[in-house]
Amino acid sequence: MSPDLRLVSPDPRIVTAVSADGTPLHVEVYGPEGAPVVVLAHGWTCSTRFWDAQIRDLAVDHRVVAYDQRGHGGSPAPDPVGTAAGAVPGYSTEALADDLEAVLGATLGPGERAVLAGHSMGGMTLMAAARHPLFRQHAAAALLCSTGPSRLTEESRVVPLPPGRLRTRLTRAVLGSKAPLGPVNGISKRILKYATMAPGSAPDRVDACARIVHACPRGARYGWSQVLAGLDLEPGIRELRLPVAVLVGTDDRLTPPAHSRAMAAALPHCTGLLELTGAGHMTPMEAPEAVTAQIRELTLTYLGAGVGARAGEEAGA
Repeated sequence: MSPDLRLVSPDPRIVTAVSADGTPLHVEVYGPEGAPVVVLAHGWTCSTRFWDAQIRDLAVDHRVVAYDQRGHGGSPAPDPVGTAAGAVPGYSTEALADDLEAVLGATLGPGERAVLAGHSMGGMTLMAAARHPLFRQHAAAALLCSTGPSRLTEESRVVPLPPGRLRTRLTRAVLGSKAPLGPVNGISKRILKYATMAPGSAPDRVDACARIVHACPRGARYGWSQVLAGLDLEPGIRELRLPVAVLVGTDDRLTPPAHSRAMAAALPHCTGLLELTGAGHMTPMEAPEAVTAQIRELTLTYLGAGVGARAGEEAGA
């Protein structure tokens, strides 16, 4: 995937969703009206561009909704007014849930159902929203992709030390650093690849991923890092009372497979756990076909979708 690869046709319909605290959110809608709906929530330091491979494939016969989490891409940083003492202004798990609900309210009609896919912090967004009424109204099924509900810094293997207090402290310092990431070059790509991708990741995908991550504003990167460091969404897992598939790469250092195995065991209705051999944390970019296939399977099973235009093309071929 080249770093500037974009979905070319048709152009997205741009929607602005307004969250509960007034934060505007940049939303892109692709695909035909009336088609089964897929909603994509990206992870920390990423943007809608992280899902380009999935958008390009699914928009043939699905309506695909992708949005920038607050402080990322086209969604501005939040207004700090009203933030709890000791918190980073405007960043919280409740904000994740409110933002997703705003997107659902702005793009789906009453009673309209969708398959929701969340990668990393996007998966945490689904957990945070599990009890919210609009989520329950609109979510038919979900994919939790390379994510975890709690103990992120304790379980992370980014710092190559044995588990313990020292590794946890160093992990928090590294992931929560306020230092700028600097330009995308050979050194920064090697660092990003080590931390977030598998050793065998293709150079063009490493480059594309680095450009997305390095485009994230420093304030948003730091603000969300503080939320993730103290994350506890274990109750949210048990509240996801809908069909949920779980996917993870075996070489994921940020959210290792132990998280996914525990989530699969705790979910009320887990449809399956897929561990992608040789993939790292950035699974939608490292293994786009596998991630797209999981989303298509969920839409086929729970929305009755997936044959549409793509099946017609394959039959003609």
